[in-house]
Amino acid sequence: MRVAASAAYRSELARARQATGLDEAVRTGEGSLRGRRVAVIACEFGFLAGSIGVAAAERIVTAVERASALGLPLLASPTSGGTRMQEGTVAFLQMVKIAGAVAAHRAAGLPYLVYLRDPTMGGVFASWGSLGHMTFAEPGALIGFLGPRVYRALYDRPFPEGVQTAENLYRSGVIDGVVPISVYRRIAHRALSVLSGVPDEVPEIGSPRTDSEDDSAQSSAWASVVISRRSNRPGIRELLRHVTQRVPLSGTGQGESDRTVVHALARFRGQPCVVFGHDRSGQHGEHTMGPAALREARRAMALAEESRLPLVLVIDTVGAALSKEAEERGLAPEIARCIADLVRLRTPTLSVLLGQGTGGGALALLPADRVLAATHAWLAPLPPEGASAIVYRDTEHAAQLAAEQRIRAVDLRTDGIVDRIVPERPDAAVEPAEFAHRMVDAIAEELIGLRHRSEEELRMLRQARYRRLGVPGAGSLG
Repeated sequence: MRVAASAAYRSELARARQATGLDEAVRTGEGSLRGRRVAVIACEFGFLAGSIGVAAAERIVTAVERASALGLPLLASPTSGGTRMQEGTVAFLQMVKIAGAVAAHRAAGLPYLVYLRDPTMGGVFASWGSLGHMTFAEPGALIGFLGPRVYRALYDRPFPEGVQTAENLYRSGVIDGVVPISVYRRIAHRALSVLSGVPDEVPEIGSPRTDSEDDSAQSSAWASVVISRRSNRPGIRELLRHVTQRVPLSGTGQGESDRTVVHALARFRGQPCVVFGHDRSGQHGEHTMGPAALREARRAMALAEESRLPLVLVIDTVGAALSKEAEERGLAPEIARCIADLVRLRTPTLSVLLGQGTGGGALALLPADRVLAATHAWLAPLPPEGASAIVYRDTEHAAQLAAEQRIRAVDLRTDGIVDRIVPERPDAAVEPAEFAHRMVDAIAEELIGLRHRSEEELRMLRQARYRRLGVPGAGSLG
């Protein structure tokens, strides 16, 4: 379809070509990022403010389709005022075909990484600028939907300051980070390494003691609860210090962020995966995981499934938030959706009970192909004090309830909930580095084992595992 060009518009195009030496606002091509072949799309803001019309859109879509056909990861770096107003509604509709091409690229299991430059506005941000598996931005970049000039013209007042900035969007959970381009190159390299799904040559993994050698059966359930609550106990951040190619992600990508959880791409002893889990250092008092944390968990699940990567979920929570805001923003429905998503996920899954495992916030991350637990980790519908308050109307029976509910790792293994216990010798808090190494080794071993099972086999075993749970004489699966 041809776009009728007025004499004035033709003159604008001629001036833009002369000023930039380019024929359009978009450049596409192929390159190498630290030896890895990649496809690239970038805007030139000097060409009519990087605006996207029919010709520019066609160039973008052709580049995306070529990257898909060649099986190349795609790096996009937009800077644009948005849709090209001189071409009207037909230019506006180009965003649909661009978004469709990007969606098809991602559906093929190919990485799509975005680096937003100053400025990125309007339809560009609302389409291919917001569809990345990972989205970072240039420091200080103006990023938003409705431009400040348009807002002032429409409403006769300035747009609130500090809203449409890269830094604010990061804090709000819209993008994953704000870094200069030199840092982003390293981040993109690490991300593509993980998203490739190709294991490294696996270094020799240590041989942790077998479950029968630990002391889990000797500790009471209440002793494990007390140990799990120690402030110096290692959490998910300590585990991630011992992995390679770590790339932190942040937020839901939809304007929500919960600092009680951690989300990343990583390799455990060379095994690529998506990691999501509770951050014990971010939980204090009544500040615990809310609905946004669970929506971020679902983002991790979708990323793992689309990228054909295993998903590692780390459970270490005092429980989901109990508040008016959590109820009104859909805490319980998000727990249900997480459980349903995990049971049906089309990629290997591994859950790790690292410490406290309280309530629905823990259960939402539990259903997996394999479940590991630290010696003193535990899982319960409520903290033992809460269970005591329900049953006995006091908290004095907490230790008794902890034992009766069989919340210890060793009991969870006997009941078919946990597959393997990673020992603490005798307490992870007194040997944090050594314990973290053992847990990382165990996770890597499990990922290697899961890699050799088909998707259909994994889904069948996962469904059967939880269907039989608690049924007398059903036996165990593994």
